[in-house]
Amino acid sequence: MNVTSIESLPLENRLPDSLPRLTAMGQELNTSAEAFGELESAMPLIDDAGALREKMQRDGYLYLPGYLNRDEVLAAREELTVALEEQGALDPQYPRNELIAGQGSIVRTNPEIAAQCRALHRVLYSGAMMQFYAQFFGGQVRHYDYTWLRTVVPGTATPPHMDIVYMGRGTHNLLTAWTPLDDIPIAVGGLIVLEKSHRHERINDNYGRKDVDAYCTNQRSERQSETGSNVQSHGWLSKNPVKLRERLGGRWLTAQYRAGDLLTFTMNTIHASLDNHSRRIRLSSDSRYQLASEAVDERWIGENPIAHGPNAKRGMIC
Repeated sequence: MNVTSIESLPLENRLPDSLPRLTAMGQELNTSAEAFGELESAMPLIDDAGALREKMQRDGYLYLPGYLNRDEVLAAREELTVALEEQGALDPQYPRNELIAGQGSIVRTNPEIAAQCRALHRVLYSGAMMQFYAQFFGGQVRHYDYTWLRTVVPGTATPPHMDIVYMGRGTHNLLTAWTPLDDIPIAVGGLIVLEKSHRHERINDNYGRKDVDAYCTNQRSERQSETGSNVQSHGWLSKNPVKLRERLGGRWLTAQYRAGDLLTFTMNTIHASLDNHSRRIRLSSDSRYQLASEAVDERWIGENPIAHGPNAKRGMIC
């Protein structure tokens, strides 16, 4: 297989030659060529499922700029902005379409809004998205019923983590789709992926085996309870993306995301997000896909998924 180069990244997705000050969790990132870079486009491989699987195994992610129908994504954006306005999340002094965060707005995961947004479901659970995963997995695919809609306000955002600690009770042959639902310039704080981080065996064998909804019945010190007390500090791998990269190696990778892009990655790929240095709310979603024939994590399926609620907790002897 020919290695895809960043030269295949569309110009509108390329990072600026001179990067602004970038932070994650309030800490300034090293943006030298050794520590920071661009995602590679996998679009040249889009019709070759074998090559896509090989690249995913090697890199831990596939970035597909412009793969989704941009008009359909923007239709979802419009429906979501109406819902955010009704929720009071937007500053009424500005046009709704500008998505300027209202005073007191906080970072949210909005599954309730996502569940009601038909245009978003068309993007995530039909058409090109489902076709991609059916091709990639080589069989009938199912998606989680729970949709993680991210409405990220200005300020610090998501610490580094792997997804496996949140959804590891079914098959691990599961992929996350991170979908920008707007154009997301780098200052608005898009996703960052730690290069080849899915290959760190020590991290996978320790942190990667955790379950954020498991608690120790014989250790009160963990302040966990079967009634649903929080488990393991929300499952973050680290709250210091700078030191984490220095310790594990590799580069933080990102792009100037646009509506219509798709970034998909494994359960063991370490990722986080840049801080939002704009006044806008950053709109994106996380959704998950797997072979329909394989076991599924019970927390994320059904009409009203239990998610990380009390019914998701599991007691164990530690």
